Amino acid sequence: MVSAPKKSVVVFDYGFGNVRSAERAVARAGASVRITRDLETALAADGLLVPGVGAFAACMAGLRAARGDWAVERRLAGGRPVLGICVGMQILFARGVEHGVESEGLAEWPGTVGPLEAEVVPHMGWNTVDAAEGSRLFAGLGAEERYYFVHSYAVHDFTLPPSGSAAVVPPKVSWSTHGRPFVAAVENGPLWATQFHPEKSGDAGAHLLTNWIETL
Repeated sequence: MVSAPKKSVVVFDYGFGNVRSAERAVARAGASVRITRDLETALAADGLLVPGVGAFAACMAGLRAARGDWAVERRLAGGRPVLGICVGMQILFARGVEHGVESEGLAEWPGTVGPLEAEVVPHMGWNTVDAAEGSRLFAGLGAEERYYFVHSYAVHDFTLPPSGSAAVVPPKVSWSTHGRPFVAAVENGPLWATQFHPEKSGDAGAHLLTNWIETL
């Protein structure tokens, strides 16, 4: 019996993100993975993973310099899966505010990434997630599972304008709490994202990445 070929995933290398950790985690989850900033390769892969660490504005500048914003938009226009991680999730929102300076994001979702509202910042370590009902990303994972976070900024409000169409399926938004609730993950058609690091989240993170790969 001939086994099905592995799904192909590109980890987009635009200078912001631990691409090697992401590469190892995606390979562990069962995909064929490549690190590159080549746009044609990024467009052709079954899945595109956009990591991100550091400041919102710097990540956006790096992504634009590598034309990663164009690659993300092209893939989503064709219904091709994209997964954003940490700041790679944050830049999918309309804007980020750091130290009073506002920067434009990719605006795939409305909303503002702002400082965490908690006594202890950054939020660094393990935390649970309140998964959205019917989530495919968290399928098979219990409410007690913990995921690894390291961030000082987050989205505290996720509100979409009325679509005007009953056929439009709203995103599935999962939440975590540090000080007050913040967006921990979003599943929106071909665009998924996590604030936490699945590549650093042990077996739970590997299971979650496998769930994503199985949708490619």
